[in-house]
Amino acid sequence: MSNRFCERHPGCLDLTGKVALVTGSSRGIGRAIAIKLAQAGADVVINYLRNKTKAEETAAAIEAEGVKSLIIRANVAEEKEVIAMFETIQEHYGRLDILVSNAASGILKSALDLNLRYWRWTMDINAGCLLPLAQGAVKLMGNEGGSIIAVSSLGALRAIPNYAAVGASKAALESLVRHLAAELAPRNIRVNAISAGIVETDALKHFPTRSELLSESLRRTPMGRLTEPEDVANTALFLCSGLAHMIVGQTVVVDGGYSIVG
Repeated sequence: MSNRFCERHPGCLDLTGKVALVTGSSRGIGRAIAIKLAQAGADVVINYLRNKTKAEETAAAIEAEGVKSLIIRANVAEEKEVIAMFETIQEHYGRLDILVSNAASGILKSALDLNLRYWRWTMDINAGCLLPLAQGAVKLMGNEGGSIIAVSSLGALRAIPNYAAVGASKAALESLVRHLAAELAPRNIRVNAISAGIVETDALKHFPTRSELLSESLRRTPMGRLTEPEDVANTALFLCSGLAHMIVGQTVVVDGGYSIVG
């Protein structure tokens, strides 16, 4: 397959025979990660909630790489649906090697306009869902271990207008990543997070200051362009590979240098 990445050392970036689950993978960053893992040889489980057509398009792109795909509709904020999803993966593959927790949502309001219902929903979907996802994945990873990746954002560390609930949920997500990493490393399961810079996806359309956010982010990014889904996907592939064997409990920032300039 032309897209395999390491001919001299095929164990490095070659995921042939592995099974990956990418939540929220019908579009955006999740789709890019799912296709990237497929290009490296992994069979990919596509999780979606609302847009079946987009999920089917992602599945077609994955299968074009010569690997298998499986589409599962599930709301990752609902524990029963997460359990059922892993039961389906067990039935089809009998194993799981890679989990990418990418699905996210949340309420975009100022802190003073939030209520506890908004807060709890955002926490559940962005941070809380990683717990049952990781628990389900661990049961299918076996003695060989595997890799778990959570997709975060710069709002975990920076104050962004109307991002109070989402930013707090991403900070909680990164903390949970560190605690899971410490617990699971002895089982050869590596847990890390990717913190993406400003990425122009459908999710960004919900920001009330979208245009200003994009232009300001572009101006402040030393690399001279915004982060793209492919950039995040490349980092996910690296973290899933044997090259990242000793990277445990870290949040890798992919933002073209945006966060290092005041």
